[in-house]
Amino acid sequence: DLAKTPTENLNAVAKALGRVVSELTVVILDRERHAKLIAEVRASGARVRLIEEGDVAGAVATCFEESGVDLLMGTGGAPEGVIGAAAVRCVDGDFQGRLRFRNDEERGRAERIGVTDFKRRYALNDLASTDVIFAATGVTNGTLLGGVKNSNGHVRTHSLVMNSATGTITELKTKAPRK
Repeated sequence: DLAKTPTENLNAVAKALGRVVSELTVVILDRERHAKLIAEVRASGARVRLIEEGDVAGAVATCFEESGVDLLMGTGGAPEGVIGAAAVRCVDGDFQGRLRFRNDEERGRAERIGVTDFKRRYALNDLASTDVIFAATGVTNGTLLGGVKNSNGHVRTHSLVMNSATGTITELKTKAPRK
């Protein structure tokens, strides 16, 4: 709940999962703007996994128990938030966000496309309101997907496709001749 503190949210998630806060891992973009958030999450007892980039990958990681990631917290890009929400919808998860502008240009762009309520909290269904398909292919190696590899005249890719209508998650490892 974006109206609550990170500590309150960590306690609520731990309770919902039948765990204690110290067993939770939160992924956060390693940015100066997140210094207070990182300090609070650590003070609560939860583990912090800092990432340099890839807030979409951070959101998707919350969808897979084997990733070891329970939550994504912090401020990222609006398009990335919508994409992350689509992935989370595919596994019947939860997502909340609100717009945070870095400058007047960003605020003006939002106004031009019809956004007028700058305090609105967007829920999962606001960002991904119908059935969605999420697809991603790793470009560089990450914690979720391997990157593109060129070897022995072939290109290898690692992709993920998720469908909210069926709950299907498909992992694809593709090998194709390099042309």
